Amino acid sequence: MSLNDADVAAPTREIESTPARAVPQQVWFDGRFVDADSDRAPLTTHAMHYGSGVFEGIRAYATSDGGSAVFRLPEHLERMRKGCELLGIAFDVDVATEATLQVLRQNGHRDAYVRPLAWCGTGSIGLDVSAVDKHLMIATFPTNVHLAGARVKLGTSSWRRNPSSSLPPLKLCGAYINSILAKHEVKQRGCNEALFVDEQGRVVECTGANVFMVRDGRITAVEHRDALAGITRDSIIALTGAQSRPVRHDELLDADEVFVVGTAAEVTPVDELDDRSYADHRVGREIADLYRRVVRGEEPRYARWLTRV
Repeated sequence: MSLNDADVAAPTREIESTPARAVPQQVWFDGRFVDADSDRAPLTTHAMHYGSGVFEGIRAYATSDGGSAVFRLPEHLERMRKGCELLGIAFDVDVATEATLQVLRQNGHRDAYVRPLAWCGTGSIGLDVSAVDKHLMIATFPTNVHLAGARVKLGTSSWRRNPSSSLPPLKLCGAYINSILAKHEVKQRGCNEALFVDEQGRVVECTGANVFMVRDGRITAVEHRDALAGITRDSIIALTGAQSRPVRHDELLDADEVFVVGTAAEVTPVDELDDRSYADHRVGREIADLYRRVVRGEEPRYARWLTRV
């Protein structure tokens, strides 16, 4: 299903962000504000040794009415809660919601990348984390887009994605060494993003983004049990009516367009995959424009996805 005329209007105008105040960056840490560069993690921190933490990547946007809003904050924090539950980390969604809004206000950020992190602290360097103390921090950064401004060259990695039968597809800190290895590998081949494919040749996802393809005007969201259930992916399916199904690697190579989506990547057309080039990004650009209007509050139909700061 392609976008209708109402959804492909002229691209949204650029909205300027309010400059951050000239004070040390503040981080919300266990209920209070501290300087971002303060020492808060001892060298015996469990998460430093084992990756025993859970994080989220969230975006706040300057909105067209002069305010700002966080995009799909409840969904992000609920996913984080599920990850924390697996590690025995108490996580209160309401507390994290208010803390997110507080730190955005404290830092004066309208366009921002929001990073909540919950982790296992000190008390043991063994593998039983039940007696280890637990912590939560929320930091905000001026907008940092994963693939912004880059000519996107995807390279298929020889590494396999963590199988969901071994590691649940949530944002568990230690699991992301898998993405680091894949990205490091393909960068040696001149690519700037890696694509995971399973042993049966089915596409999984990129290191930090879900994959879509366009063929004969039909938009397809790549579906795989090992892939993160992306919130941006879910948003794009809702906005476009895209079909969600498993996709083979050869189908991706044969597509008219390929684009990737994620909180940081937003909607980014792919220029190359391995030896295949994609010249036409028409549908991907239209979807990117629609997405920008939605996150900036210019599409009243989707106001429910915005938490006002």
